[in-house]
Amino acid sequence: MTIYVSNLGNRITNESLEVLFATYGTISSSRLVTGEKGGNVAFVGMPDHKEAELAIARLNGSIVDGCALEAKAAR
Repeated sequence: MTIYVSNLGNRITNESLEVLFATYGTISSSRLVTGEKGGNVAFVGMPDHKEAELAIARLNGSIVDGCALEAKAAR
């Protein structure tokens, strides 16, 4: 499953994003997309659907670097 993550702070890196999601399972891919005026988003791939759902449930709304993350299944 690919997870879409938005409302990321400016200090987050691809590596810190992977560490955050790896807490909940195996990461197959991650891509951080930085916006010109902030508004960073990311796509995190997790091959195990149950692990991905757990990551979404636990991380959606959590505060990371002062920002409330939004995590959901990518369309």
